[in-house]
This record gives sequence, structure tokens and C-alpha cells, in this order.
Amino acid sequence: MKIVVLAGGLSPERSVSLSTGAMVAQALRAQGHQAALVDMFFGLEGRGDSPQALFDDPIPQEIKRIDPRAPDLKQIRSQRREQSPSLFGPGVLALCALADVVFLALHGSCGEDGRVQAAFDLLGIPYTGAGSLGSAIAMDKDLTKRLTAGLVSTPGWKTTAYTAQDIDALVRSARLPLVIKPVASGSSIGVSIAHTPQELRAALHSGLSQGGRTVLEEYVKGREVQVGILEDRALPSIEILPKAGFYDYSNKYQPGAAVEVCPAPVPPEVEDRLRQAALRVYHTLGLSVYARADFILDSAGEIWFLEINTLPGMTPTSLLPQEAAAVGIGYGELCERIVQESLRVRREGR
Repeated sequence: MKIVVLAGGLSPERSVSLSTGAMVAQALRAQGHQAALVDMFFGLEGRGDSPQALFDDPIPQEIKRIDPRAPDLKQIRSQRREQSPSLFGPGVLALCALADVVFLALHGSCGEDGRVQAAFDLLGIPYTGAGSLGSAIAMDKDLTKRLTAGLVSTPGWKTTAYTAQDIDALVRSARLPLVIKPVASGSSIGVSIAHTPQELRAALHSGLSQGGRTVLEEYVKGREVQVGILEDRALPSIEILPKAGFYDYSNKYQPGAAVEVCPAPVPPEVEDRLRQAALRVYHTLGLSVYARADFILDSAGEIWFLEINTLPGMTPTSLLPQEAAAVGIGYGELCERIVQESLRVRREGR
């Protein structure tokens, strides 16, 4: 098949997305497909006149390494020669329309929030992963918690759209400790844990750069455990043990910064409850193909659902490929199964 691997884009998770895209494109070529790796934002700028040549271009190996710093999106936007408000770069949609399927290697607010999926639905372009509505809901942490709070345990939360003038009042009324999260972001970008009023104040000031709409979530101390889902089946859980701090952006993507144990060392009954909770959230939000749900397992054995990702990372340190490997599914086969299941789901109109 001809497959466009769409990566990059214009989100704080741009570097993660490019790493995922390079890995996926390389794996799909090894599976016998023609795979073209394309940056959604820059498109075909500087890449010649023949779209066919993109399917033979070498895959840049250097982009597999993720920059420990989030990108300067304003600077990246200024680098595109075609100054357009569109997040699709020159030639992207035309190239995607020529492909048998588009593998969405996008992460975060550019690609995981349902807008790209909706555009492709309108154009009749098949793509991987969940549909537009499920993607949009899952990207919104507040809406996800509202829809699933009666089905799974989730930490108490308050979502607020604030300005700098509101910060003093928020700090005075807060019951610490709290986890501060942008309402629609991933890879733990902009996430912090506040144990003191000073830490909360700093986190809220920092959150203004993320748009100001923020989830203030009760902090639950416990083990970080995540559960992947593939083809409507839960994979073995994986426990994450950061060597310092919590599982933030740096610890997620820098090799050696965290230890991952899969299957997670939990009793069978707890493993079953984790998998069932992940599937309840997945089905409630109308997701499909694959996803990964994040939980905290506290000292009393209670499972706390945090959020679910509809386009989980496929980087060298990502968790879903490790969970798939635990049941004998190698990286290349995982990519192939995502493609085949996505085509099946799209044919069914989901």
C-alpha cells in the first residue's frame, strides 16, 4: 500500500510526533509498504515536484531523538515560506488523497483533537486511529472526566479559565496538593504538582502560556500504571518508575530517565480491574483501533483514572509498543495491525 505518515505539525508535542513518524515510516517500509514521511505543517516545501519521490526519500534518523525542550512554535511558524493560517502545509492534502491510508503520527492539539480526522472524513481520506468525535472528547481532560466519572474512579477536579488577575484568588481557595494540567495537551507538557501555595502560583503563571484553561486535579499518591488497548482488547499493564520527580515530558522521552515494567507487578485481580477500567473509558468515549489509558494505583489498591490518549506515542521509549511486545507483537506487526484495523473501522463508518 501507499501510506503517508503524517507527523510534526504545530503542537508542543511536535518533536515527539516526528520521532513517532520516523519510527513508523521505517517499520511500514520494512513491512513492504511504500511509506512517505511528511511534516504536516511544512508539507512539501523544498521537496521537489514529484510526490512519488517522497515514498523513496530516506528517513532522517536524527529526528528519532526527542529534544528535551518543548519547541518554540512561534519560531517554527515563521519558518514556513507560505504564510497561511492553515495547519496543513503545501501539498499535504493532495498527497494524502493519493494514499491508500494516512498513518496519523501526530500528537497533542495538532492532530489528536479531532480536527484533522474531521477534515479527512469530509475528503474521504482513510486514516489511522479513532474518529473525529472520540478524538475531540478524549483530548479534553475535563469532558473526559465528566463522561467517565460515574464509571471509573477519578480524582476530584476543577476546570478553570483564568487570567493573571485570578491567580491570587485561586491560590487562596486551593486545597493542596494539586496537579495542574492544561485541559487539552499531552506528553505531560505544562503539567506540574503543587504542594505549596508558591508552587501553585508558579504553575498557574506558567499555565497562562498554555491558554489559561486548566484542570486543577486532586493529587493522588501512588504507582503510575498505564494500559494500552489494541483492536478493542486491553494489553498488559505497564508500570512507570521515574528515577527523579514524576513522569513529566523529560522523563517520558529521555532514554534511561524512567524504568518501565511490563507486565506491571500487580496481583491478577488488580490487573483485571485495570484492564476493565481502561476498556470502559475507551468504549464510553467511542474510541477505536488503539489507545492508552493512564491510572494511579494507590496504597489501598484503588485505581484512579487520569486520562486516555487516542494516538499514543510510538517513539523509542514509548509504552504501547512495550505492552504489545509483552504479548508477542513486534513493532512492525503493531504498525501493520493499526493500519489494517483502521481501514476496517473506516469502512464501517466509524
